[in-house]
Amino acid sequence: MTDEVPATQEALLRQMYAVFSTDERDAFIPRSLAPDVDWPNLLDDTRAHGIAEVRAYWARQFAVMHPLVHLERLRLDDDGRRVVATVRPGLRDETGDHWAPKTVEHVYSFRADGLVSRMDVRQR
Repeated sequence: MTDEVPATQEALLRQMYAVFSTDERDAFIPRSLAPDVDWPNLLDDTRAHGIAEVRAYWARQFAVMHPLVHLERLRLDDDGRRVVATVRPGLRDETGDHWAPKTVEHVYSFRADGLVSRMDVRQR
């Protein structure tokens, strides 16, 4: 379900979530993230700046765990410019997929060319 999210942004985010937990994620980064993207590094409670830092952060994440993210909903934020993705985080291990009981919100800002310039995480 979407709430007036521009079609190009919706398509980009849906594809990002579809490939995140796959080997395709690295190849998709330059087609989705701005070169100077500002991204949360939740492992260190800092920010990753630029594609190289985001790649390194994701590689580190996947080296210690297999994170999963299920997209549940997209909508425009109250400001009408950012897109909010309601997601259910999870992990995959040798016993299967395990999903968090609560959802979180990923809030995306976009550049004029359609690439993601920033992502923030909001607890619900």
